[in-house]
Parts: sequence; C-alpha cells; structure tokens
Amino acid sequence: MKQAIVARTDVGMGEGKLAAQVAHASLMAYEDADRQATSEWKGQGQKKVVLAAAGEDALFRLADDAERKGLPNAIVRDAGHTQLDPGTVTALAVGPAADDRIDAVTGDLSLY
Repeated sequence: MKQAIVARTDVGMGEGKLAAQVAHASLMAYEDADRQATSEWKGQGQKKVVLAAAGEDALFRLADDAERKGLPNAIVRDAGHTQLDPGTVTALAVGPAADDRIDAVTGDLSLY
C-alpha cells in the first residue's frame, strides 16, 4: 500500500509551499479513500512517494487515469495567499491503494 503525490515542477514553488501542497494533496486523497484502504495503509506505515510532473495538463491526465482505475485521488488548487495565483493547480495525490495499482498510474514519473 502506498500513496503517490505528484507535484508540479513548472510553477516555482518554494520548499515550504511544496511541502504544504503535498500535505494538502495527501490528506484530500486519504479522505477520498474507503475505510479498508485507509486502515490497511495506516497499518503499513502510510508509505508515500513524491513525484514530479510539469504542467497542469499532466496532473489532470493522471487524475483522469486514476479515476478510470477507481483509485482515490485529489487535485490541489492553491488559495493564492502567498506565492501563487488563486486557483493554481499545484499537486495531485493518488491513493492510498496497492502499490501496483498506484504504479499503473504514476510508475513512469521521476522522483521530485
């Protein structure tokens, strides 16, 4: 079991902003998952991986693929209080789910 968080590399987020957006994505997708998946994931240590993608379109394509495969997922849009314009898409989380199901969506991406 794991969760993959994909963050955009093309919007110039600072390290703190990136950390916040990854945290938002993780929690939002967790809330989208069923009780069995969240329980199993929590019991296994809540494994996460942070991956990189350039561009909003890439995140939406991945989210569509996750949705078609029945995986919990969440897109994060920034509130615009600090570094980014309001509504900027910053990250996507997929899972928690079995590793192979997550890899079927995000397995070709590089680590952030």
